[in-house]
Amino acid sequence: MGLFKNYVSQTRKPEGILGKMMLQGMNSGHAKMADWGLGHLQSIDPENIVDLGCGGGRNAGELLRKYPKARVTAIDYSELSVEKAKEYNQAMITAGRCCVQQGDVSSLTLPEESYDLATAFETIYFWPGLTQCFSQVAKVLKPGGYFMICNESDGTDATSLKFEKIIDGMKNYTVEDITAALKEAGFSKVKTDHHKKKPWITVLAKK
Repeated sequence: MGLFKNYVSQTRKPEGILGKMMLQGMNSGHAKMADWGLGHLQSIDPENIVDLGCGGGRNAGELLRKYPKARVTAIDYSELSVEKAKEYNQAMITAGRCCVQQGDVSSLTLPEESYDLATAFETIYFWPGLTQCFSQVAKVLKPGGYFMICNESDGTDATSLKFEKIIDGMKNYTVEDITAALKEAGFSKVKTDHHKKKPWITVLAKK
């Protein structure tokens, strides 16, 4: 259990050799879920995007591909994640369309009311207090901006609840938990979708 716990705990803050392995797995293992989530952004055409908890950087890259005129800022509090996300998106960084930086979602230092879209893929499980962190997201979004959350867990599936007991600091949330915290943080409209065959959820909130 020791090595297994150490490995799966890298989902929280990747570090060292195990963290590098985890980030590689995240980019490939979460791709289908992330693409399903991105499919919910059909009516949104953002120019300035922030991807929170960017991990290995794959989803930031997909956002850049989906919105060829947009700029993406990718944030993670893991130094290793920042390093890997920079490697993954180096071409777009060189082109001036992407910026990757270290940051803490509970205390964002990004410019206020500057982003049309914020995204969070497979990351809010580890955020220290949903309402506080969601308030920080609202702070950096423009009025009318959107915040999309995409999780593999709907907060009730057995597999994710098992990992919650293994990984320190992990908390699975239901769509009701997430919706309540978003509204408390000041978001006006919240739409949710549950995958037909999997426990995946997408939550889209408007400021």
